[in-house]
Amino acid sequence: MNPHHPFYSQGYEIIRELGRNREGGRITWLASTIDTKQPVVLKQFCFAQSGSNWSAFHAYEKEIQILQSLEHPGIPSYLGAFETPEGFCMVQEYIDALSLGVPRSFSPEEVKQIALSALEILVYLQNRIPPIIHRDIKPENLLVDSELKVYLIDFGFARIGSKEVSNSSVFKGTPGFIPPEQLRKPTEASDLYGLGATLICLLTATPSTAIQDLTDDDDPYLIQFKYLLPRLSLRLIAWLEKMVKPRLKERYSDAETALQALKPLYISRVPEVKLSSDILTFQATKLGEKLTQTIHIHNSIPETLLEGYWEVAPHLQDPPHTPNAHAWISFSPPQFRGNSVKCQVQIDTSKLAADQYYERQLLLHTNALPDTHHLTIRVQTAPLPVKIQSLPYKLIFLLLVCSTTITAIWSDDLGIGQLSDTEGLIATAISILLLLLNEPIQVKVKQFAWIGFFCGIFFTGLEILSRQIWSYGLVFLIITVIVGAIIGAIIGTLIAVLEKLFATWLPNQGLLEKEYKRDRFTLIAEVLSILLGGVLGIGLVTSLLNPAILLSITGLGVSLTGTLLYPVFKHRLLIARYRKSEKNLIQP
Repeated sequence: MNPHHPFYSQGYEIIRELGRNREGGRITWLASTIDTKQPVVLKQFCFAQSGSNWSAFHAYEKEIQILQSLEHPGIPSYLGAFETPEGFCMVQEYIDALSLGVPRSFSPEEVKQIALSALEILVYLQNRIPPIIHRDIKPENLLVDSELKVYLIDFGFARIGSKEVSNSSVFKGTPGFIPPEQLRKPTEASDLYGLGATLICLLTATPSTAIQDLTDDDDPYLIQFKYLLPRLSLRLIAWLEKMVKPRLKERYSDAETALQALKPLYISRVPEVKLSSDILTFQATKLGEKLTQTIHIHNSIPETLLEGYWEVAPHLQDPPHTPNAHAWISFSPPQFRGNSVKCQVQIDTSKLAADQYYERQLLLHTNALPDTHHLTIRVQTAPLPVKIQSLPYKLIFLLLVCSTTITAIWSDDLGIGQLSDTEGLIATAISILLLLLNEPIQVKVKQFAWIGFFCGIFFTGLEILSRQIWSYGLVFLIITVIVGAIIGAIIGTLIAVLEKLFATWLPNQGLLEKEYKRDRFTLIAEVLSILLGGVLGIGLVTSLLNPAILLSITGLGVSLTGTLLYPVFKHRLLIARYRKSEKNLIQP
């Protein structure tokens, strides 16, 4: 470098020329300081040269005033100024980045990042008091480096505050990037128009010099670009359209509003996911049942195709699984491709514990945004296959009351000490008949024989106690028991014969259509209630404090109570055993 060059005397060494604007008399140089070798930008204003105008010095002087007051990483710092023989020179921080006016290719996602950074710079300027309006936002005035950091340069047309524009600056700005109101009174929204046009140039690969090719023939401020971006998000297109609205009232009011509106928008035009339900509820009625429900998936975004697949979210109780295989949840189809799809969710309850509530999360992965959607399934499995043994408590109580009443009346009329053998057998037969009135059709003959057997023992024992006939009591007991058993057997045989006779021509009439389920515990409970009733009846006539009566009541009462409570304890035991058998099943 020539040591006699005026820049050298100011401490700067020229490296190369960066640009030239003959009309404005401006040359931009890349230089470095002689002492520190720090790269800087020198903007040389040559007002004394032919074709330039010293009246422009006022505008550049204003730019210096503005730059001196700014401190933002996206705005090159002002370093100083000095006079030259032709005019003056301004020194700024050098940014190693190309302007957006240089042809480059950016992805839509990168364009959004550039837009966000540029808006943040405008927010900084507009938050100044008074706000600063750049008035010349265009690709050439935005630098973007290799890391997509954005820098705003050239504040020569900038204004402080929103004021009426003087006639001398009416046409300041670049055609195609200035909104209509900038000719009269620029506002914070004016810079948004230039930024929106710049972003449209990037997305459509349109040079800044050809931006007017996109404007409407009848309205030079209306930019038509939507047809050039068929794959761009419709919401982002709507945002861009609002950025470059010719009418000020239809545009975003300021950079902050535009920034917040842009942040949540996705770039590419992607499908959307609409599920017919967010929760699926399954109710099983039997063990091992397979339950199925259908979920409808819909996409209404035009020119897009929805694709996706199902997965069950991990759960602590579920065994390890893959998206294609789960222990008890399956999908049909597991993967899909279409804009209106019906998917079936199937639950295999054979892998689950009975009478339990399960809740799991399903994940629907798609090419939409967001790419994952959640669906909750709730499953109530079938009741436990363990049923409580139902005893005929009403019948047992009725037998107890009837046997107590009959025995009391009988003993009161004849006297307990005067009961004969025949009368004892008659009482036995009455008790048996009371039981037979509610006995099932398909009862076995031997069951009635046993009933007579027990009743014979009871009433014969009463005869022995009342008459104190100890000498021949054993023989009397055996005879009475045998007679009671024979009577029970005869009654059982008659019922069995009648059942066969009437079943041929009256299969569903009267008593024949009754079906009771009797087991030995039911019969024992009924017999014990009759015996207890007999003891109570005798006790009411004689004395309940009689040792024999007290002993009989205690023994029969405890036996009957145990018989009545046994089904409850048995039910609990069976449930515990069944739950133990489910230890290998999947728990809620």
